[in-house]
Amino acid sequence: MNAAAASEATALIIGDVQNGIVKSFGDDDGHVARVASAIEAAHLAGIQVIYVRVGFRAGYPDVSPRNRGFSAAAANNMLLADSDETQIDARIAPLEGDIVMTKRRISCFSGTDLDVVLRSRGITHLVLAGISTSGVILSTVREAADRDYALTVLSDGAKDNDEELHRVLVEKLFPRQADVITVADWVSAVEA
Repeated sequence: MNAAAASEATALIIGDVQNGIVKSFGDDDGHVARVASAIEAAHLAGIQVIYVRVGFRAGYPDVSPRNRGFSAAAANNMLLADSDETQIDARIAPLEGDIVMTKRRISCFSGTDLDVVLRSRGITHLVLAGISTSGVILSTVREAADRDYALTVLSDGAKDNDEELHRVLVEKLFPRQADVITVADWVSAVEA
């Protein structure tokens, strides 16, 4: 994390680390444990933790048939906002003071009041982790950069089913708009 980013008001954003998505992607690589260590470090450092999960209303009035990914979820009766599959993984359960939002699209900003919450708290630097790198992380990086936030992506705090796509994003695309570091390096910087 660069010195300028370290001095800014920071929030750790955890995107889509929810039961159904963790189950779909698997966790044999220890991804959730790494995210948990980032959350623990954020709590100890007084950094705001914000969880953003994807979920839809009963009957899917918020899903367009033109949206390929989400219309498939609707057709299979998946990702209803009150279902167990949309709840945050219990291993990283929110604590008092953490913020939980439900989004209706891929980016953490789409269908939420995330920008209002961040600006109200004077937060200018976002640290991103979640599932998937090519989904919530990519969409949030692009939108957050357009909104002039300083960004850090936790390279191993993000996960994707396509390892090559993950590599290209964290090594080539994200560094154009964000600092990209490992969870361990971020935790060390926060603890320093």
